[in-house]
Amino acid sequence: MTSGLLRAFFRLWAVQGSWNYERMTGVGLGFAAEPLLEDLKSADPTRHAEAAVRSAEYFNSHPYLAGVALGALVRAEYDQVPGAQIARLRSALTSPLGALGDQFFWAGLAPATIAAAIVGVVAGKGVWALLVALLLYNAVRIGTGIWALRTGLASGTRVGATLGKSWLPRTVPLVGYLAAALVGVALPLAVDWFLDRQSPNGHLLLIGTIPVVLVAVWILGPRVTSARFGLAAIGFAALIAWGLS
Repeated sequence: MTSGLLRAFFRLWAVQGSWNYERMTGVGLGFAAEPLLEDLKSADPTRHAEAAVRSAEYFNSHPYLAGVALGALVRAEYDQVPGAQIARLRSALTSPLGALGDQFFWAGLAPATIAAAIVGVVAGKGVWALLVALLLYNAVRIGTGIWALRTGLASGTRVGATLGKSWLPRTVPLVGYLAAALVGVALPLAVDWFLDRQSPNGHLLLIGTIPVVLVAVWILGPRVTSARFGLAAIGFAALIAWGLS
């Protein structure tokens, strides 16, 4: 199983590659499980066939934490846990991993790094601020992915208790506070930077964007996540800055 760990980790990056309404990310999870189940093929061919089918069944959670479920389910297969119990474990992990991932990444880390990038751009660091923000975000993303897979493999059916005692639930509110603080600093700095551009129409352009943003939020509704909105704001600000320069 150790030999397939690296391949499974890289396959998890494409866990949403075969997303569909019937199984959500289940097929992607099954694809990532295949390298980890290879040793089971020679030890117990019947169990391996059943495990391969189970690994591709319905599953839906945050893609960055899918490794927790993958590792736990694979460990359960090697531990000869009954199939019905594995199915219940798979179902039980869906909501907690989805909620933790959404809070940590989408509502916390993503807006925090976007706000930090905005502050860096306003401070005159230019593209380097964006690059550093991207590197930091992906460093956390990769580190969390490695931790998730190893934690699942080490815990098996005890993964719920392990996850509850881990650093992740304790860090979620801290990242949320950090995001709120950085966004609170970035917004006034960005507005001041925008209005200070070399154009008499800067104030009019800023005021003119307010109804556009309100209409976009009204039309798109919940699809406007913090990450999408922040990236769109950075892109729009970059275009305006280029036009006013």
